[in-house]
Amino acid sequence: MVYAKGVLRDLAAGRSAGRRPRLWLRSGGVALVAFGALLAWPASSGASPQSITLYNGQHIQTTNALVNAFEKKTGITVNVRSQTEDTFTDQIIAEGSRSPADVFYTENSPPLEELASKGMLSTVKASTLAHTDAHYDSPDGTWAAVSARVSVLVYNTSLVKRSQLPSSVMALADPKWRGKLALAPGETDFQPIVTSVERTYGKAAALRWLDGLKANAGSHIYPDNETVTSQVNAGQVAIGIVNQYYWYRLRAQLGGGGMHSDIAYFSPHNAGYVVDVSGIGVLRSSSRQSAAQRFVAFVVSPQGQGIIAHSNSFEYPLDSGVSAAAKGEAPFARLQPNAVTVAELGTGAGAISLLQEAQLL
Repeated sequence: MVYAKGVLRDLAAGRSAGRRPRLWLRSGGVALVAFGALLAWPASSGASPQSITLYNGQHIQTTNALVNAFEKKTGITVNVRSQTEDTFTDQIIAEGSRSPADVFYTENSPPLEELASKGMLSTVKASTLAHTDAHYDSPDGTWAAVSARVSVLVYNTSLVKRSQLPSSVMALADPKWRGKLALAPGETDFQPIVTSVERTYGKAAALRWLDGLKANAGSHIYPDNETVTSQVNAGQVAIGIVNQYYWYRLRAQLGGGGMHSDIAYFSPHNAGYVVDVSGIGVLRSSSRQSAAQRFVAFVVSPQGQGIIAHSNSFEYPLDSGVSAAAKGEAPFARLQPNAVTVAELGTGAGAISLLQEAQLL
């Protein structure tokens, strides 16, 4: 029940319930499913043909804005259930064809790839996929990319000068950063970086790098990127690895006067410079395929993407015709990330294995 209280606290604070813990552990699926079952309504929840059930692993504010606009436009009711994306994935697998979920909306691509690998997602309509760059969509068309984030360094401007920051993520394993690095290895946001490092340098080098990060982080290993960002901003630690939107959200919360930190990008195409995407898909088991597909289409339509662009999520919309950037933020088209693909990020299983071997999970 301690974790359940934590979820309710996040909900009350207006944050996504999809934040803690962020572990893609298939071996822990039974426990996660058991917990998820406590939060879910039974499959026979009585949803009408003009309603769908959304399993939401995204940030609640953005999801609610999308849902409200969709309901107003279509008259279709969306029953939203929010939990961690990994808990929902295990729950969907356990529920199988009896799942009450019609649509699954995630922060990261590995949860959707996990379900796709098991044949549990329907094909998204081609007209829907046309709204987003195929580079970021599901390799087999079973889910659509919605928005993107990019990994950055967050640093305390009183403790570290910008000129002192490493240009490569590999340099963070250097002993010079011992006691100065903050890390949230349990975040699913961290797994794409691990995969990118392994793809670029190989498994042995990736494991040595993780060992170095663990030594350098020491007591500054935190449960989530919100904590990493706030601890760096408070001067409790010098630098950390996060996705850029955490810093912009903290700035929106505290105001410019409360910010004692900044963010910096790794060098172009560096293994630590990774774009990962939020996605959405329709469950093959859904009996409301038409309405579910309409919701997916709405989320990636210009109207849905415009909602994301003007929300406080600070994510990049992926419709090429919709642009958004917070003040001072690099436009998405100008980013120069490592060329790791959604297919290479896969289900995240390889990253999890490395993190476990390094005893970071």
